[in-house]
Amino acid sequence: MVKSFVGPMALTFVIALFILLMQFLWKYIDDLVGKGLSWFIIAKFMLWVTLYLIPLALPMAILLASIMTFGSLAENSELVAMKSSGLSLTSIMAPLATVAILISLGAFLFANYALPVVNLKNQRAYLGYTKYQARAKPATRCFLQWN
Repeated sequence: MVKSFVGPMALTFVIALFILLMQFLWKYIDDLVGKGLSWFIIAKFMLWVTLYLIPLALPMAILLASIMTFGSLAENSELVAMKSSGLSLTSIMAPLATVAILISLGAFLFANYALPVVNLKNQRAYLGYTKYQARAKPATRCFLQWN
């Protein structure tokens, strides 16, 4: 059952992280575009933002992957077969709950030790990038002529 959980978990984690990253980009794209920043600087900034979004994407990924796993078990009548063989629902869910608890423990340690450093670097980078002035300058003496 853990094998059928890991695949959807990784896929939903990547999708949730992508959605949250796109939301961030839509919100802050005007602060990054037109400042003459290199692609390397923008990629480094997006890496810090991605690391910041990991604790937000993990719970969604665990929830969706567990729903998908138990949904596929119920669809194939494997859950009914397990129940009829005498397994309780808690013993059926125990391996999945153990994996979810281990992932949550890892996410807690990441949020406790790595996330403050990530937030600091992210804020420093954001404040440094927003100080750049726009490279495009308006043309002087450019007026509309009405004929």
